[in-house]
Amino acid sequence: MMSLRSTLLAIAWVVLALPLRAAGLVEGTDYRTLDPPQHTDSNGKIEVVEFFSHGCPHCNEFSPMVSAWAAKLPSDVAFRRVATGMGRTAWTNLAKADYALESTGDLARLDRPLFHAIHEERQPLFDEKAISTWVAKHGVDSQKFITAFNSFGVNTKLNQAEQMVENYKIDGVPSLAVAGKYVVMGNSFEQLLANANALIAKVRAERAASGHP
Repeated sequence: MMSLRSTLLAIAWVVLALPLRAAGLVEGTDYRTLDPPQHTDSNGKIEVVEFFSHGCPHCNEFSPMVSAWAAKLPSDVAFRRVATGMGRTAWTNLAKADYALESTGDLARLDRPLFHAIHEERQPLFDEKAISTWVAKHGVDSQKFITAFNSFGVNTKLNQAEQMVENYKIDGVPSLAVAGKYVVMGNSFEQLLANANALIAKVRAERAASGHP
């Protein structure tokens, strides 16, 4: 687990150093190209998707770094997160919880506390009962949450997320994808974000060269 000092240093590196890299990408090392490209829903903006799970320890470590990075993205870039179960029942329940909390308006507030509860406090929040009890302790109407958790809307979002995982050929989390065209690769979280920045610049240049905004 990263220490607080290591995490803060990594975030500082991400915020300050990433704009320096905009070229030198190597396909197969820094990214892979999606074939076919995937449709995005970001109104013409360059969409960056993070595939993640609250049950994933690496996602827990990556979360403060990617959040700091996403907060400084330019206005032509849209960032969104896709919670996935990656074929694991416990993670699938957490993904459903994410979409349920999104529907109740509590996800942003409880995003980091949920990571903390699972990975630092070691709470086994992996089934509906445990999760609903935890969210109730954090100010969420438990009945409203349970209704959302089992709703058609939440199950539809989960199914759409898992279809995206398949279409993007995601085999592990956290993963980043850019503009429905490129899946980011890298040997560290810092490199992953640096390559994402470079791919955003690549897509921006491709659009300019083709005459599309």
